[in-house]
Amino acid sequence: MKFLHTGDLHIGKTVNDFSMLEEQRSILQQIIEICSKEKVDAAVLAGDIYDRAIPPSEAVTLLDEFLTQMVKLKIPVLLISGNHDSPERVGFAEEILQEKGIHIAGVYKGELKKVVLTDEYGEVTFALLPFIKPALVGVKTSGEAVERILEKEKYGEDARRVLVTHFFVTNGGKEPETSEGETMIHVGGLDNVEATLFDDFDYVALGHIHKRQRIGEKQVYYAGAPLAYSFSEAGKSKSVNLVELGRKGQVTVTEVPLHPIHEMRKIKGKLEELMAKEVVEAADRFDYIQAQLTDEEELIDPIGTLRSVYPNIMQIVLMKNEAIGNIEYESKAAEKRKSIPELFTGFYEVIRGEGPDEERMEIIEATAREVREVEL
Repeated sequence: MKFLHTGDLHIGKTVNDFSMLEEQRSILQQIIEICSKEKVDAAVLAGDIYDRAIPPSEAVTLLDEFLTQMVKLKIPVLLISGNHDSPERVGFAEEILQEKGIHIAGVYKGELKKVVLTDEYGEVTFALLPFIKPALVGVKTSGEAVERILEKEKYGEDARRVLVTHFFVTNGGKEPETSEGETMIHVGGLDNVEATLFDDFDYVALGHIHKRQRIGEKQVYYAGAPLAYSFSEAGKSKSVNLVELGRKGQVTVTEVPLHPIHEMRKIKGKLEELMAKEVVEAADRFDYIQAQLTDEEELIDPIGTLRSVYPNIMQIVLMKNEAIGNIEYESKAAEKRKSIPELFTGFYEVIRGEGPDEERMEIIEATAREVREVEL
C-alpha cells in the first residue's frame, strides 16, 4: 500500500498581503504528478485545507480543480478539516463525493470515519479524525479528547491501520518544532496530545505544524506545509511524505521534494549594495524577499526603492533598530484597504489560532453595516 501524505495547504492564504494562490496551484499540480508517477493508492490531506473558515471563492475553485483531476486519475483522496477550516464547509457533500473516491471527515460525528483500502497483503484501515475542540466530547484538554475517542476503537492484532488527524502532538512533553507561519496559542499544555496515544497505528499522518518532522520513535509524522508561509522557513526545502506499507510492521517513509514558483528569501546589506545589478541577478529577483538593511543613515521609502528591482519584496528589517526591538517594517497600504470583517478575521486568527465561525462573522458583518450607515 502506497500513499502520499501532506497537509496544511491553507488554500487562499495571503502572506504580507501577497496572494499565494498561484503558488498553491503549482504545488497542487506537483502533488498530482507525484501521485500519478508513483502510482499511489491514495492521497492523504491532514487538515487546514483552507486558510480560513470562510474561504474566498478562488480558493474553493482551486480545491475543486484539484479534486476533479484526482477523480479523473482514479486516485482516492482522504481529507479532514483542521483548526483553520469550517468543518461543515469542508464536509459539504461528503457522502456524495465518497462515491467518487473523495473521502472527507469534516464534522466529527461521534466516531471515526473509516476508509478501507486493499492491497496484496489485505486490508488497510484509514481512520479519519478531524480537529475538534475538547468540549465537543465533554473534556477539558485535546489529549483527553483524543484518548476518549480512540479508546472506543477495536482492531485485530494483525490489522494494518493508519490515523489521519490534526493536533499539536508531543513526545513525552517535548513539543514539535514550529515556525512563524503557524497562528496558534498554547496555554498550559491544554492543546497537547501525547504521541503514545497512537501506539496502535502503523502510521499517523499529522497536520497542524508546518515543518516536516517525526514525533517520537514510531511512525508518527508531520509532513509539513507544502509551501513556506513565513520568513522563519526561508531557505528550507518543502516536501510530501511517500508512505509504503508492506506486511504488518513494515513501513517505509520517503521525503519527496516540492518546488515553489518563487522562494521565500532573505537578503542582507546596505540599500545601495542590494540594488546592485550583480546582487539582483544572483538569484530570482521575483522571489518573496525580506531585506535586512544595515544602513546607519535614515532612508526614504526603502521598501519602495527595493520594489523597483524586487517586485515581490514583502518586508524590510532595519538592523540598526534591532537592539530596541523595533526591527520590522512593511507596507500597510493594503491593510488600510481591508474591510472591517477582513480585519476582524485576521485579528481573530492571530489570537485564537483559527478563523471565526459563521455566527461570529454574521455579527461582525452586521456591526460593520451599522457603522457604515452611521458614517453615511
